[in-house]
Amino acid sequence: MAHSNIDETTRTRARALRRERTHAERKMWDILRDFRPRGASFRRETPIGPYIADFAWLSTRIIVEVDGDSHETDQGRAHDKKLDAFLGAQGFAVIRFDNDQVIDNPDYVFLEIEKRIVHVLKDGGDE
Repeated sequence: MAHSNIDETTRTRARALRRERTHAERKMWDILRDFRPRGASFRRETPIGPYIADFAWLSTRIIVEVDGDSHETDQGRAHDKKLDAFLGAQGFAVIRFDNDQVIDNPDYVFLEIEKRIVHVLKDGGDE
């Protein structure tokens, strides 16, 4: 059943993004799948309001974003600021990594996510 707060354009764009993953997003998905034994249930390209989160573990309100070069522009930084403010107001914590970090240093990325997950679970996450 469709979520009433997500418009069809956003939903359609999320479906397209799931099919058009970047190399860094594929690598991040592999990293996040390693957290499944700990109860993590991340979703890819998840609509939240008018935005699409790269990876979301909804029950713990954790968002992982993988940022390409477009995020390094003034327009990209402004968009990220609005996105982070919106998600923060919804109770989400946003963890950001750039493509190079994910591709070149996956161990660092894994450890940073692990720190956040351990913190959230210790403070009352439900999964």
